[in-house]
Amino acid sequence: MVSYIVTGGTGFLGRRVVQDLLDSDSEAIVHVLVRETSLAKFTELTTSWRGGTRVFALIGDLTADGLGLAREAPHADHIIHLGAVYDMTADEDTSHAANVAGTRSVLALAGELGAVLHHTSSVAVAGDHKGKFFEEDFDLGQQLTSPYHRTKFAAEQLVRESRGVRWRVYRPAIIVGDSRTGETDKIDGPYYFFAAIAKLSALPSDLPIPLPDVGATNIVPVDYVSAAMVHLIRRPGLDGRTFHLVNPDPQPCSEVYAALAAAAGAPTGAGTMPGSALALSGLAHLPGVRAVRDFLLAQLGIPAEVAPHTSFSAEFISDSTRAQLRCAGITVPSFDSYAERLWEYWRNHLDPQRGRVSFTGDRLAGRVVLITGASSGIGLATAHAVARRGATVLMVARGHDDLAAAADAVRAENGVAHTYPCDITDSEAVEKLVRCVLDDHGHVDYLVNNAGRSIRRSVLNSTDRMHDFERTMAVNYFGAVRLILGLLPSMRERRFGHVVNISSIAVQTKVPRFAAYVASKSALDNFSEIAAVENRDAGITFTSVRMPLVRTPMIAPTDLYRALPVPDPDQAAAIVIRALEDRPHRIDTPVGTFAQAVELLMPSVKRQIMHQGFRLFGESHAAQHSTNSATVQEAPAEPDAQQAPSPLAVLAPVVMPLMALPGPAARIARVVPGIHW
Repeated sequence: MVSYIVTGGTGFLGRRVVQDLLDSDSEAIVHVLVRETSLAKFTELTTSWRGGTRVFALIGDLTADGLGLAREAPHADHIIHLGAVYDMTADEDTSHAANVAGTRSVLALAGELGAVLHHTSSVAVAGDHKGKFFEEDFDLGQQLTSPYHRTKFAAEQLVRESRGVRWRVYRPAIIVGDSRTGETDKIDGPYYFFAAIAKLSALPSDLPIPLPDVGATNIVPVDYVSAAMVHLIRRPGLDGRTFHLVNPDPQPCSEVYAALAAAAGAPTGAGTMPGSALALSGLAHLPGVRAVRDFLLAQLGIPAEVAPHTSFSAEFISDSTRAQLRCAGITVPSFDSYAERLWEYWRNHLDPQRGRVSFTGDRLAGRVVLITGASSGIGLATAHAVARRGATVLMVARGHDDLAAAADAVRAENGVAHTYPCDITDSEAVEKLVRCVLDDHGHVDYLVNNAGRSIRRSVLNSTDRMHDFERTMAVNYFGAVRLILGLLPSMRERRFGHVVNISSIAVQTKVPRFAAYVASKSALDNFSEIAAVENRDAGITFTSVRMPLVRTPMIAPTDLYRALPVPDPDQAAAIVIRALEDRPHRIDTPVGTFAQAVELLMPSVKRQIMHQGFRLFGESHAAQHSTNSATVQEAPAEPDAQQAPSPLAVLAPVVMPLMALPGPAARIARVVPGIHW
């Protein structure tokens, strides 16, 4: 009966080595060094291993003195040292603690037990050596350019210089997933480049893209490394030797890319550009080039520490190793023979975009849409519109009775509607709302921040009414932000989400007497612009709808608005639907764009016009009589029905004649790119 102690036995390579040990010898006993905090994971693994009843936990810690053993180590014929930090992005101290100090402790244990030490090193010990690197080579004066390279070199040096310990060293190349199943544990090494290749799949597969000559790499699948190691471990008479577990032929990076690109449906390339290797080498020494390179890599999700180490200047010779493995029929499969399996496994299990919603047919059918201020006005009209398209509408408003009646009206048209009464100015209520919605539906695809409060009062008449500004911000800004923040984590997890903020044309016109309202809507617009930039890579987008005045009961008390040609709630809802479908950055109106243009080109003229309008149209009845009513426009006490104040009340004397000119809106639309009307 042969007994083994294995460090790193629960890791990516270690799990397979343990299984291969059990399969190769029906009487083998395996003790795996396990942290006490990882016992649950270890116990689960033992049930998955064939012969797992012969695997036992050895409580300890690779980075602790004396391995931190909780009890005396059992007898072992062999110690297989797989435990290490393999992360190229790890710092020097972290790498040293596991790779060097850990190896020193394992060496001491091997000496105490009289066991053969099987040390897993890496081809990284070759550093920047150029040319052939044989199995017996070690210190050839090479430079070691990262903490990983330095600590793996130092660890192997400890093993080679040890006295009284029998040892064997195994140097695998870059290890990827299983060649039969594609299975791997995490995004590391070459996998950092998979997302960039996935983005290229949007291009025609036959597009002749020239590739830079970045040299050759060396990649082997984990099943080959495990099988080779176990065979060499069990073979007698090999102590004091080093084995290269590598592909015998250098693999040009362009060929590796072509194999993965073919699996991804991306352009496979038109060969390498002559002289590009020399050009890249020269550019790398120019000031600022490295910073630009690192920035561009970061945009693709590739750590700057990884990119320089994907290719090797050394050619790893493995003649002796392959001779030992030949009798067992263990050979390295060609990368292109299993690249598709690697890609499929990554796409289905590790691709950060795998949860992103894909659209087929109607973009709203089957989606979950949450609408605030859904009991009346634009919110209710939007609820009807999305429900007719087959979406599940989650209707949020403060008034229970009005909300229930509104939902019944949607259901009467065979729509799917759920009510969630909530005061969005109450942080605890919003937290409860988010929890309930996610528990009930699992996710929200679209959030429409429609609830709002409008106050019409001059700044002078507001000097003793700070609460006007606070309550406007509470609904229009803080309430909307609370919902965005509450739903953002689940949207990021699914890699999809769209937020539509019903803003106002007043943000562009900056109409007088609406300082509280305009400030709150401007705050939400700017918050959303920044949030959109930060979450762009997660597929989360924002649209600000600069809504014009809409004909609702709220505007009825203002005589001036009655004669203006303004849209009704159904027309406003159609604008919201367009925002949900097309997901533009914002939707404006010709008048709003014109107002911004005047402000940009003739700011003093615009201010004069606005001032004249301010003097021409007086204060609201509520403001004149110092009542507690916020404004005549706030006829409904419920601050859920979104309503934008009209800039036409001030700009009408100037805008109407200009907009009456032949085709002005169409002309502006042609010369102002990126504006959605």
